[in-house]
Amino acid sequence: MREDDLLHFEDLEPGMVFPLGPKSVSAGEIVAFAMEYDPQPMHLDAEAGRNSILGGLAASGWHTCSMMMRMMTDSYLLRMAAEGAPGIDYVKWKKPVLVGDVLAGETRVLDSRKSNSRPGIGIVSFRHELRNQKGETVLESENPIMLRLRTPEESGA
Repeated sequence: MREDDLLHFEDLEPGMVFPLGPKSVSAGEIVAFAMEYDPQPMHLDAEAGRNSILGGLAASGWHTCSMMMRMMTDSYLLRMAAEGAPGIDYVKWKKPVLVGDVLAGETRVLDSRKSNSRPGIGIVSFRHELRNQKGETVLESENPIMLRLRTPEESGA
């Protein structure tokens, strides 16, 4: 994508919403992620999941974050002049993500400011929410993302 076609800092305003998903969650992907990154019993075995407070074979919270990251990338990140994120302000896993769940949600722009320390860069704060097919919130998260300014000369760079 050409630089001129990307969304830049100046293009994002508080209240803008980007859709996320839908994404169906399978047993195979839950187990594969868990085997590699979070090999706890409730993420590896359906019976262990049923016997846990999660109520079934459940995705790791980190897997849920990874699925959200993919949804963010597919929805808007690849269309932005993004330079990465300085961190995560918070993430909350509100409900278990179980086999067969279909996740969808949205990302909302909260606010933005030009960076004081990085000329030509703006910081945009986002709030993400994922829900399952029942409308139950399974994940909430907020984080800033660094974006290039369309007109860096206006930043004093």
